[in-house]
Amino acid sequence: MKLVETKPKFPDTDKVTINLGLVDLAQMDLLVAEGFYTNRTDFVRTAIRNQLQQHGDAIRQTVTRKRFVMGMQRYTKAELEAGVAAGERLDIHVLGLATIDDDVTPELARAAIASIQVLGAFIAPAAVKSALADRIHS
Repeated sequence: MKLVETKPKFPDTDKVTINLGLVDLAQMDLLVAEGFYTNRTDFVRTAIRNQLQQHGDAIRQTVTRKRFVMGMQRYTKAELEAGVAAGERLDIHVLGLATIDDDVTPELARAAIASIQVLGAFIAPAAVKSALADRIHS
C-alpha cells in the first residue's frame, strides 16, 4: 500500500462585495453584452489587475520598505520551536496568505511571535489567533 501525503488546501481567492452606481453597472453590463468581457467578474478582475499594474512600483517599494513576504508563508511547529530555542522572535509581515500549522500551541505561538501583519488572509487555529490577538496588526 502506497501512502500519499496530502497537503492542506488553502484558499487562493476571497470574495469581495462592492456596491456600484446604477449607471456604472449598466455601462459594465453593456461591455459584457458587447463581448468585451465574458461576465461582470471578468470585468472587475481586469479592472483590478490594471490598477495593480499601474501602481506596481509603489507596491514593490512598500513591500521592500516594510519587509513584506509576498505570496504564501507557512509557519510550522518545528520552525517556531527552533526560533524559540535560538532566542529569536518573529515579526511576521506577509502580503498574501500566512498560515500557522494546526499543531502549534498558543503558548508556542506567543513565545515565538512578536508581531503579525498580514495583508490578505491569516489562517491559524482559533486558540492561536486568540493568544496572538494583541500582536496582530492590520
